[in-house]
Amino acid sequence: MTAPSPATQVQVSRPLWRVVILLVLSVSINYIDRGNLSIAAPLLKDEMGISASQLGVLLSSFFWTYAAFQIISGWLVDRFNVNWVMAAGFFFWSLATAATGLVKGFALLLVLRLALGIGESVAYPCYSKILASHFAEHQRGLANALIDAGTKCGPALGTLLGGILMARFGWRPFFIVLGIGSMVWLLPWFRWMPRGQHLAARRSREIPGIAEILSQRAAWATFAGHFCANYFWYFLLTWLPFYLVREQHFSMKLMATIGSLAYFVTAAASTVTGWLSDRLIAAGATPTHIRKTCTGAGLGLTTVVLAVTLVSDPTLSMVFLMLACVSYGVYASSHWAITQTIAGPDAAGKWTGMQNFVANLAGVAAPVITGFVVDKNSQFFWAFAVAAAVVLAGASIYLFALGPVEPVKWSRRSA
Repeated sequence: MTAPSPATQVQVSRPLWRVVILLVLSVSINYIDRGNLSIAAPLLKDEMGISASQLGVLLSSFFWTYAAFQIISGWLVDRFNVNWVMAAGFFFWSLATAATGLVKGFALLLVLRLALGIGESVAYPCYSKILASHFAEHQRGLANALIDAGTKCGPALGTLLGGILMARFGWRPFFIVLGIGSMVWLLPWFRWMPRGQHLAARRSREIPGIAEILSQRAAWATFAGHFCANYFWYFLLTWLPFYLVREQHFSMKLMATIGSLAYFVTAAASTVTGWLSDRLIAAGATPTHIRKTCTGAGLGLTTVVLAVTLVSDPTLSMVFLMLACVSYGVYASSHWAITQTIAGPDAAGKWTGMQNFVANLAGVAAPVITGFVVDKNSQFFWAFAVAAAVVLAGASIYLFALGPVEPVKWSRRSA
């Protein structure tokens, strides 16, 4: 039998491209919704008269439920129709966003931020389930990379447009219009959500349980590797603006420009690498070689971020920052593809939920550790050094602890 050409193998059907586009839009909205309170913080704080500590609680509370509900959402995704779980979660988090613009008082705002975290917790388990079920191995690199790009472009555009619109119309109309307007996404989703047989030809009916997933060495490797990578990203998200203004003495406008550029550079690198990795796999390269090279080498090269604090020239410093973001984008193109391949359609939801739970604990650790290190040393070198050391550990985990990137042969049916 003549093997199909690489171009034929890589090609994604038009219905699946519609699915990818909708998933990218959903994750962009997801990240705008979770970040819009940060944009509104100065206006909201003054209007409601809340303290800085209360504002800190509101800004962090999203992650309490978002991380905690990852495992529950993963179980739901593997148990019920993923299309409807995705729709329900999207509707719930959009409703929470719209309602935020209507309430008054700290307590109700806190409840809605917790609700937002619950709703958004379904997103990544759904993405992994859909890609593992309907996309071939040599199609997942670009699909995952585009979704990852949505996580970078969403906040960049949200910060730019949100700041402008809130300044003109106030923060409440922005939340209400964003929440209600986002629900329009559900209309094309109901029409174009993926249907038909899974790639696994409707499978063996084995449904791996949490205990069986946790018995896999690869599971712990993906959990730990993703945590290390997320540490770097949350370090940048939470402390880069402060560093650029206080240490590099950039203006607020220049800081915003550099911050947005870091998002876009990462998104571009992830997309290009995802496309290239799919081409290489379709041409005959093994997923183990390609995916582990992207994650291991990507994180390893991300350690160049340490040079940001070692050079005195601000322009050269920002060049090193962008190189670190490019390297992180190379990693980001493949880490979910690894999980989807190893877990397979039956376990992708639960595995992703547990992995995302562990990985998002970095959102708690990185800001706190960075603040402690900066207070202790009165400068950022050691904070950058810690971030570089953590991503180097992540690179080692992907390269040496992960093992082959190939589907697990699940041994039994479990709940």
